Amino acid sequence: MAKSLKNPNRGVPPTAAASLKAAGESWQVQSAKARFSEVFRRARTEGPQRITRQGKEGVVMVAEEQYERLVGKSRQPKDIVDFFRQSPVMGLDLDLRRDRSPARNVDL
Repeated sequence: MAKSLKNPNRGVPPTAAASLKAAGESWQVQSAKARFSEVFRRARTEGPQRITRQGKEGVVMVAEEQYERLVGKSRQPKDIVDFFRQSPVMGLDLDLRRDRSPARNVDL
């Protein structure tokens, strides 16, 4: 007997399927594909949405702002000039003069 592809919660006990939907954070891959707009909206408004395949964890859909916070993308400078402008030592009065005295003698 073949399993129906129309049932997004196949293989998941009915009580577990109901609690997953009620939690709003975990979707079977088939259901996520069929209701992608809703998963997308919930990721933006309610937080991360887990998408599973055959009851095992698969991927998590998160809002772009959350993703950028996780990977630090929004804090990374675009180029070397921005890197130095954002440096914590920017604006400090550093003494960058070199000691011009002759090299010391070393006995070998």
